[in-house]
Order: sequence, then structure tokens, then C-alpha cells
Amino acid sequence: MRDFAERVARRTMHASRIRHYSLGSLAFVAVVVLLSGCTTPRTDVGAPKIVSIEEWGGVRVDMRATNARAHVPTRLTLHHGGVAFLRDRDPMQYLRNLQTWSRNTRGWADIPYHYLIDLDGRVYEGRNVLFAGDTNTEYDPKGHALIVVLGNFEEVEPNPAQLEAVVSTMTMLARRFNLSADVIAGHKDFSAQTACPGKSLYPYLTNGFFQREVAKRLKRD
Repeated sequence: MRDFAERVARRTMHASRIRHYSLGSLAFVAVVVLLSGCTTPRTDVGAPKIVSIEEWGGVRVDMRATNARAHVPTRLTLHHGGVAFLRDRDPMQYLRNLQTWSRNTRGWADIPYHYLIDLDGRVYEGRNVLFAGDTNTEYDPKGHALIVVLGNFEEVEPNPAQLEAVVSTMTMLARRFNLSADVIAGHKDFSAQTACPGKSLYPYLTNGFFQREVAKRLKRD
């Protein structure tokens, strides 16, 4: 009888150790999973889908073979197209024409802007952002990431899709180049020769709308 009791006791202790080990193993696995989640690379939530140069039918320029100046953006500068952009106008054809004019007539290396936004808030790739843009005014765009909203905002109001595209593009660039929302400004802040980005778009800079929205998204990082 005593032998039987000893065998039962040994089996009970063995089962208890197995349960303890199993629970400990599960806890260890749970910790590993949680830590793995903490180290998963962050996806750039809310970043705009960029229509590439190839997608809009442009020429991808080798900027190293041009007179363009390499730079690292330290400012985010907003422009408008300055000419009416009607609903029935093909934005991809417009970009192809702009690239041809920029290179052949103006003698620039490429489209002067780094990112371009159409009426529906689609964002198009322009000049390589690691090379300074160009301008018809007196300011030096070196160090500026240039974002242009197509249209003449002396005459029309920006629509919600365009405003969202500006915020998401600026946030994307701020993250990439480790910039704060304080470096957001408009073309006319650096040039006395222009009203760009127009009287209907510029107030979103002066009232702090773009800066606040970008700052809020950067805080989520």
C-alpha cells in the first residue's frame, strides 16, 4: 500500500512539473511574440500612392548627367500651377508637356517640382527629390522639397482631396528627411515676385492648417 502511495505521489509531482514547464514555455512564447511586434518595421501609414514617372509616361532623367544641384531637403515649400486646370484636362498629358517644356524650352534638367497634385488629389512623381528644383523667381530652391498643386488658386478654391494630398505628401517628406512641421511654407514666403501658392491656398499655411495636420501625423510615429 505504501509503495502504491509513493508511486502516485511521484506521478503527481511529475505531472505538476510538466504543467509548470508548459505554462512557463507559453509565457516565454508570448513574451517573444510581443517583443517581435515591437520590433516590426513601421509601415508609412497614410502615405500617398505616388504615380511614378513611368506610369504617367514621362522620361526618367539621370540627374547626375545634368547641371542639377544635389541637395538634402530641409524645407517643404508649397506652390500652385498658376494656370487654370479644368476637369477635362488630362493630368498625365499635362505632365508630359511640362517635362518637354522644362527641358527643351527652359533648359532645366527636368520638371521643376518634386511632387505634383491634380484635381482628384493624385500625387505624381516629378524631379528626383535629392536634386534641387527650379523656379522663375529670384529665390534659391536648393534645400526645398517643392510640392505643386495644379490649378490657379488666385481664381479657384482647393478641394478636400487636394488638401489631403498636400498633408500626406508633406508628412511623407517630413518622415523621410526627419523634418518638423515648422519648415512648411509657401513660395511667396521666399520671393517678393509672386503670389504663389495663390490667395485661396496660401491661407492654409498662414492659419497653420498644414502645419498642424502634419504635426499630428508625425506624433503618431
